[in-house]
Amino acid sequence: MPKTLKNILVYSLHDTQLNIFAERYISGKLIDIGCGTKPYKNILAPFVSEHIGVDHLETFHDKQNIDLFGTAYDIPVEDESFDSAISTAVLEHLEEPEKAIQECYRILKSGGYAIYSIPFIWHLHEEPRDFYRYSKYGIEYLFEKVGFKIIEIKPLSGFWVTFGQLFVYYIYRFNRGPLRWLHIIDFVGLLIQGLAYGLDKIDRAEQWTWMYMVVVQKP
Repeated sequence: MPKTLKNILVYSLHDTQLNIFAERYISGKLIDIGCGTKPYKNILAPFVSEHIGVDHLETFHDKQNIDLFGTAYDIPVEDESFDSAISTAVLEHLEEPEKAIQECYRILKSGGYAIYSIPFIWHLHEEPRDFYRYSKYGIEYLFEKVGFKIIEIKPLSGFWVTFGQLFVYYIYRFNRGPLRWLHIIDFVGLLIQGLAYGLDKIDRAEQWTWMYMVVVQKP
């Protein structure tokens, strides 16, 4: 989903945490699995020597930033070709997530790190290719089954951000006519996001997170 006024809060939280994890764990030659428009190129640039994006031919995104055409199940490179990997908000769109994790394991060098962002509580999107949501226990199970070591699983919000942001998405269904021309929904949406951010600082109930960011390592 593109970054707009209606989701600026969750994108800001996601990108801030990605930058923190990238500084700690990302280096060398990086594979970006399901790269789309490669929106994190600038965030990751200080930490990598090469940023290779892979996506499938039928993607709805602009293809000009894709370096390799393939799928998350079949990336056309040799074993242990990359020092690091990222995959952001992709796993929920894959029918066979375990196979995709296995493919990441195959192409990552021993000792290499991968960062995934994976939704837990979120609305349907990019339909009909929207298959799963993941608890932290499901995440642990899938990655450890493949052979990865879990380094960190970070919930990106508590209750207020999750449901404040979902409420903003809901009210944008009515963003038409005078409400659109006068930017009323834009204003209300930003107000709700700001309030949700503040409340989340006071009462951070992480079992209600909208998304986890996960760091794993290939032994």
